[in-house]
Amino acid sequence: MDQSESTVRQNVWLHAFFAATVVLTAVIAVFGWSPWPSRWPAYVALTGFAAAYVAYGWRGYEVPRAAAAFLPVALAVTLVLPAVAPTTAFVQCIVFPLVWCQARGVRTSVLLSVVVGVLSAIGLQISCGPDALVGTILIESVSVVGSCGMGIWMTRVAALAEERRRLLDELRSTQDSLAEAHRTAGVTSERERLAREIHDTVAQNLAGIVMLTERARGDLAADRVDRLDERLTILEESARAALEESRTLVAAGAAGVAGDGLGAALHRLGERFSRETGIPVTVDAPDCVLDRDTQVVLLRVAQEALANVRTHAHAASARVALHVAADQVGLRIADDGVGFDASVPTAGHGLRGVRERLALAGGTCTITSDAGRGTVVDVSLPTGAEPRLPAVAEPVTEVSR
Repeated sequence: MDQSESTVRQNVWLHAFFAATVVLTAVIAVFGWSPWPSRWPAYVALTGFAAAYVAYGWRGYEVPRAAAAFLPVALAVTLVLPAVAPTTAFVQCIVFPLVWCQARGVRTSVLLSVVVGVLSAIGLQISCGPDALVGTILIESVSVVGSCGMGIWMTRVAALAEERRRLLDELRSTQDSLAEAHRTAGVTSERERLAREIHDTVAQNLAGIVMLTERARGDLAADRVDRLDERLTILEESARAALEESRTLVAAGAAGVAGDGLGAALHRLGERFSRETGIPVTVDAPDCVLDRDTQVVLLRVAQEALANVRTHAHAASARVALHVAADQVGLRIADDGVGFDASVPTAGHGLRGVRERLALAGGTCTITSDAGRGTVVDVSLPTGAEPRLPAVAEPVTEVSR
């Protein structure tokens, strides 16, 4: 549909009103009283008025240049018709709406409405004479005031409608932006979750596999063949665990906690760690009833803490203890390794992931360590805590390793 067809459809009722008014005015011009013996000026004016509207006047609602060319014709008609037949002043019924619909600006429309009233009054004075001056002034004053009042009111309604349309467009745009922002935030959050899960599960198992492979290669080079069977057994178990955790992550689950609960998972973690590293790990983790999210968070903390023991501590032993109270659960991982200066922050992705997990769950983490005195990681987590958005202040204070 081109612009011309769109304009016709939008203003179809105005076109119909114009045609009806012209027809009624023509009837009045033919049968109404006239002081003149011939009425051909009225017929010419009305015919020109209709022809101008059909030719280009109908575009004036959308095209300013067409309105500027058509409105002078409409003003001339308001003078000529009443001057020939007074009752044809009825043509003002369409001229006033044309002025308000095609003129640009309220002030211009008011001014042109006054001009219409003045021209019509002049035409009536020409046909009726000075005796009708008072009645003419009253009639045209009422017509102009009524036209301006109705025009201003309709303009205000149109402005409010346009403002509402603009606000609705802005609302839709804002909703689209929010939807896109939520989608992006969801994608980012899921990527971060997967990164934490992969680091704390698959990556830790792969690191253990690499370490075991290095030890097996060393045993082979030293001709300690009797140890290879145990190394290969642990390698197979670690590889199977990594495969199982990978499948769990692909299935959008949280790997690590089986149906027998957190206590059993911590015991398995300590046993595997001892077999992989040779560092004995004592696990004190009684059976307890915790929601799955809390269990996953605590298990990941234990995995990361033991991974740091394996990588940095050079410890002779480690201990994992789980304490459950009525409203919170605590986890302590301690080692007797070389320790470090806890007042100096160091870079590290693993403990940063732990910090993010605990922040989302409303937990806290404290790391106590001195050079040569080992390291203690204390975690406290409310039981049944609801996950929170990452934007909240992080209640975790720790040093990353």
